[in-house]
Amino acid sequence: MAAAQEKATPSTCCLAPTKSAGPAAAVMATADWTDRSNGVHPHHKRTSSGSSATIATLIQPIVDEISEPSAKASTKGVQILTRAQTSHPLDPLSAAEISVAVATVRAAGPTPEVRDSMRFMEVVLLEPNKHVVALADAYFFPPFQPSLLPKTKGGPVIPTKLPPRRARLVVYNKRSNETSIWVVELSEVHAATRGGHHRGKVISSEVVPEVQPPMDAVEYAECEAVVKDYPPFREAMKKRGIEDMDLVMVDAWCVGYYSDADAPSRRLAKPLIFCRTESDCPMENGYARPVEGIYVVVDMQNMVILEFEDRKMVPLPPADPLRNYTSGETRGGVDRSDMKPLHIIQPEGPSFRVNGYFVEWQKWNFRIGFNPREGLVIYSVAYIDGSRGRRPVAHRMSFVEMVVPYGDPNEPHYRKNAFDAGEDGLGKNSHSLKKGCDCLGYIKYFDAHFTNFTGGVETIENCVCLHEEDHGILWKHQDWRTGLAEVRRSRRLTVSFICTVANYEYGFFWHFYQDGKIEAEVKLTGILSLGALQPGESRKYGTTIAPGLYAPVHQHFFVARMDMAVDCRPGEALNQVVEVNVKVEEPGPNNIHNNAFYAEEKLLKSEMEAMRDCDPSSARHWIVRNTRTVNRTGQLTGFKLVPGLNGLPLAGEEAKFLRRASFLKHNLWVTAYKRDEMYPGGEFPNQNPRLNEGLATWAKQNRPLEEADIVLWYVFGITHIPRLEDWPVMPVERVGFILMPHGFFNCSPAIDVPPNLSDVDLKENLVTKAVQNEILAKL
Repeated sequence: MAAAQEKATPSTCCLAPTKSAGPAAAVMATADWTDRSNGVHPHHKRTSSGSSATIATLIQPIVDEISEPSAKASTKGVQILTRAQTSHPLDPLSAAEISVAVATVRAAGPTPEVRDSMRFMEVVLLEPNKHVVALADAYFFPPFQPSLLPKTKGGPVIPTKLPPRRARLVVYNKRSNETSIWVVELSEVHAATRGGHHRGKVISSEVVPEVQPPMDAVEYAECEAVVKDYPPFREAMKKRGIEDMDLVMVDAWCVGYYSDADAPSRRLAKPLIFCRTESDCPMENGYARPVEGIYVVVDMQNMVILEFEDRKMVPLPPADPLRNYTSGETRGGVDRSDMKPLHIIQPEGPSFRVNGYFVEWQKWNFRIGFNPREGLVIYSVAYIDGSRGRRPVAHRMSFVEMVVPYGDPNEPHYRKNAFDAGEDGLGKNSHSLKKGCDCLGYIKYFDAHFTNFTGGVETIENCVCLHEEDHGILWKHQDWRTGLAEVRRSRRLTVSFICTVANYEYGFFWHFYQDGKIEAEVKLTGILSLGALQPGESRKYGTTIAPGLYAPVHQHFFVARMDMAVDCRPGEALNQVVEVNVKVEEPGPNNIHNNAFYAEEKLLKSEMEAMRDCDPSSARHWIVRNTRTVNRTGQLTGFKLVPGLNGLPLAGEEAKFLRRASFLKHNLWVTAYKRDEMYPGGEFPNQNPRLNEGLATWAKQNRPLEEADIVLWYVFGITHIPRLEDWPVMPVERVGFILMPHGFFNCSPAIDVPPNLSDVDLKENLVTKAVQNEILAKL
């Protein structure tokens, strides 16, 4: 991913690029690690931040990771850096780094046959340990934050450069059907491969047995071609009146895991078939004509048909006059012409600042990352809080998995339970936002770089959008006695990307607010995955939306992984999670009017205890607290997770997809941080035969959580009962949650927000003041 120049479109303005600042020009002062102004909890005294143990955990690992000898300790503070670091440890891999990593691995292949068989499924940044990130933010990259590291006698030992960046590669060998994981160290100079010679070093390589990596777009295209060229398939389509194979659409779906026949010893797909009606209309909605009754199994390793059967003759649905959705081509309706232009302008530019991938807005700051599997990643989220300085909230936030199970027990729909992140890749399926109106206003775009199937580098321009949005009223109050009114408008900073997985579109958004909230939101749109009906047939497991056409019921589940760090300095593991439920007071002396209720807190002490579900009847929510830091009332500071619309899988305990997706059985999971515990269904959910791999297995360790480095896994979803109005394209549905400060601030940061009154508002306010004077005179 690359930080792109800001693009000017009819709905956007141009933003001048920000130049990166160099290293500090003078010796930086060591950090002041005294306790915060509001003190610490009386029962939990903070351990000395200047202790030798703390320094050993924070500084020495940096020295150990650096190949060159570290700088000698200075007795006068931190040493001056000799040169700037070109890439922050959390920056996504550049196109050059991807090329170097691929060339390094390919060169390490023992034979030409092995090298030619390598297919590069994923090349991503191997994220460094948290102490490396702390060091980088403290002394190597602006804005320099030396307070991130503790103060020691004589000053901390700071090396003259950071450890080399590393890439992690998932490589599929098409010849042997083996999957391997490689780690490559990248040299500091990697802008060019210098005549084709790689400049990387293989650190490790390991074959992972009995797994299948995600599918790739190249494989999908090859699968479609193989199926369309298969004579029995052409004959089956001819029976249905289709001889032009250019009209046929073949969507290769992963087989999941239902029996030993789906074992990962073979790389398999079971395609879904659709057929357009018009050869001269490339934008025709081909999903309006599903082809049912044809059963195909494709060997994706060798690209051959393993099984084929024309099981049931189901007529193609007739061409629906309402099937298309492109402008000017809708049937049965006309494009609206009564909308006046709406302009979003910021004549003085945006309020955010961007330096590389580092973003500052209002009092928030964070880093943007991106990878093929998760898409957008938000790193190092912190809030600048006056005299208390930089207050961390989270190390890392992203959407790590999504599962879409369908509720129709008939073939082929019962097999539709895609793991769109683990089997496909949210980031890999993202697309450019430079055309259309995905974002409005003053926009900063970021490009994304990926490897393709054969190891080449592809770039998606304008993949991530960063912009500000007006969000209505933030707060308002009017005093009825005086007529005095105060109102503030809300503005939020939005970071987003959109991906297309076959028929559906998903927009992933992180919103940052002026009152300290963070909102995660997913917007669902696109085209329904449909089934065909026999004449006169109907299905109880879906909605008939056109003659011979129905949309099965289904659910969409998303998993947000949040590595929290509420008020935690680097190296600290001082968070805990409490559950809050509202209880009705029992009738009696404490509730003589039968109206009493109260909020009851329960500490989640272990991972098994922290497997929890939403309960709107008790207004259930969860708070991540710092165990040592308090606010002005003596309460522990925290952020609470407020659930939005949610549900659980509408499936029996023995449902096959739950074998791979046992993490869907609860809305909340809490685990103690471990670096390699990243994906709730395990790294390779494709054709995964292992029961409960991933999050459900990790939680069984039942690690203590009373004071720990906390990771929240929030599972949220929506049940979709299709409507006629969802055809031919589904209007956006929204689902998400909010992280809200809870005792984190001493009072609302929203009081500092400018009024942002327009001229009309000012005139109205003058009238209000005249009324105020009249009322005051009477008082």
